[in-house]
Order: sequence, then C-alpha cells, then structure tokens
Amino acid sequence: MSYALQTLWHERTRYASGVLAVTFSAVLIALQCGLLLGLFKITSIPIDNTTADVWIGSTAVSSVDLGKPIPNSYITRLAGLSGVKMPEQYIANFANFFKPTGGTELCFLLGSLMDDNTSGAATLLSKEQREALTMPFAIVVDESDVKRLALDKTGDGEPKINGKKVHLVGTVKGLKSLAAPWVFCSLHTARQLMGPMLPPDHVTYMLARCDSPQRAKQVAEELRAQYPDDMVAYTAEDFSYRSRMYWLTRTKAGLAIGYAALLGLIVGAVITAQTLYSATAANAKEFAILLALGIPRWRISLMVITQSFWVGIIGITLAYPVCLGLRSIAMQFNTDVDMRWEILAGTAAITVGMALIAGTLALRSVKQIEPMNLLR
Repeated sequence: MSYALQTLWHERTRYASGVLAVTFSAVLIALQCGLLLGLFKITSIPIDNTTADVWIGSTAVSSVDLGKPIPNSYITRLAGLSGVKMPEQYIANFANFFKPTGGTELCFLLGSLMDDNTSGAATLLSKEQREALTMPFAIVVDESDVKRLALDKTGDGEPKINGKKVHLVGTVKGLKSLAAPWVFCSLHTARQLMGPMLPPDHVTYMLARCDSPQRAKQVAEELRAQYPDDMVAYTAEDFSYRSRMYWLTRTKAGLAIGYAALLGLIVGAVITAQTLYSATAANAKEFAILLALGIPRWRISLMVITQSFWVGIIGITLAYPVCLGLRSIAMQFNTDVDMRWEILAGTAAITVGMALIAGTLALRSVKQIEPMNLLR
C-alpha cells in the first residue's frame, strides 16, 4: 500500500487527471443527489413544519396534497386513545388565487388552529402572525411567492381565493413551494374560502400529538388495523417520506430530475474509468520492467487496484469542501441542497466503488503486457 502511494506521488502529474476526474464525479453525484432530495423536501413542508405526530387522512392517501375530505366524526377515534393529546382538524386543499393585477394562479390552502401549542400551525409562523391569522380571510405566504401572486403590486382588483377577498398579513421565509404556492390561514378562514367545495362537517386531515415517537407508531398501526376501509393513519415521519417518494417516483418532474442524477453518475463513472485506464496504460513500460525483474503479475495487479483505491480516496477528500462550498452558494439563491451525512457517505462509497471498478478494467492493460515486446 505504501509503495502504491509512493508511486502516486512520484507520478502525480500522470495521475492528477484521474484524481480530478474522481473529484468531479464525486461533486456531481453529491450535488445531483443533494439537489434531488432538497427539492423534494419542499413537497412535505406542510408535514415537516408542524408538531403533529400522527396524521389521519382518506384511504390510501399517497401525498399530503392528495388528501380527500373525511368526516369530523373521525376525531372520536383518536380522542379515547391513551397517550394521545386532543386531536385537531386540518384543511389542505387546492384553490384558485385571483391576483390583484388580473390572472389566476393555483395555490394550496393550509388551514389550521392558531392557538398556542397547536400541532397544525406551521412552526415558522410567529406568535404575532398566528394572532393576525385569526382575523377573517387573513393569509400568510412565503416571501418567495409574493411576486408570483402579485401581492407586491396594486391593481384595480384585490387578491381573492375562490372568489372571496383575502388580505396578506405577513410573510415567512423557508416555506416555498414546488408547484402551487402554500397559503397559510386559520381553520375558519380555510373553511370559508373552500365553501361548497368542502362538504360540511368535513376536513382533510386529523392531527394529533403523542407522548412519544414510539407511541405515535403504535397509534398509527392500531388505527390502520381497526379502520382499514375508510381512513389511513401515518406517523409524521412516514407521511413525509411517502409524500416525497410520490413526487420522486410518480411525477414527471421527479422522474426527470432522477434521470439527470443517474446521468451524472454514469458520466462520472465513464470519465473516471477512462482516465484511470489511460494512466495505467501509460505505465506499461514500468510494469514491463517489474515483470522482467521477476515481480509476479498478481502483485502488479494488486498495486493497480490499490492505486485506484487511493485515487478515489484523494478525490473524495478534495470533493467534500467543494460540495460544501457550492451548497453555500446555492443557499444564497434559496435553493436547498441536502448534504446530510447519508448523502456524503453514499457518495464516498459510490466513488470509491467506481474507482475500484475502473482499476479492475485497467487490469486488462496489465494482462496484455509482454516484457519482450515493450523493452525492445
């Protein structure tokens, strides 16, 4: 191993392109995957930014934006369970937003109780904003959607949702949407705005907090087993994961971005393999000398594999600070690149694996080495 490192150092100009190829590949993989996960974290914002532990919705709901009305009476199914605090009603529905300057935009209405310690209100809403939202037809949106909804301009008309006038009482940062803008309001306002589109005595979800995460899992399992035909219950973590996976695997946007990430992986692998193969082939005469001196071919092959491993390690070491720097730049443009440790560890494993595969492919040139032909 030390000999392989010494060779890499003495031949650093020859292997520099291989290290840069691995670095580029690792950066590409990490950023593509991080961007993919960061983008689809947006789809579960209504779940991730509440304090609810259990979500109850219509049968087989696969994403938070696909819930159907359920009767208010379902609240009694939760009320008597031990370790469960008082359930809350929650409205989540698409609606038509009429801009004050004209034109319409599809939005997603999120209505919850605004009292202190409620589980449905978005955690990024301040106490003052929650108090303001108790006023009739008051709304809050993310600051990134203000321009999109023309709320920064004054026109002849007034902003409306489903034909009813609304007024903006504040903005938040960090709750931007992937498709339709999130519009936060009180439960009463949401019911008034939905009107006949939401049946009387119905909501979209029931939310509850539990004594512990373990109890939340037990409650969700008990409810699914007891009421399998007319509702479903998930923990917040499970429902968030389901919402992201739905957008990732069952929408055109998710498939397109996933394909781009896979393409980045393939491009990185091809570049790495070709670069290391060329570097190994360039050492053909040196390997021929070793063979002529009686060094077994298998030891030379092992050295090539070891060199490939260290090229991968060095490339990853250089790639990580680059990834973190590019993530910081992306964050300045309100683009979330999820660089959790699983992404970094997965990138390291994939990159080292690609380097080893590239080294294995490069062994073909070692097997073709004949000292008599190369040393003439």
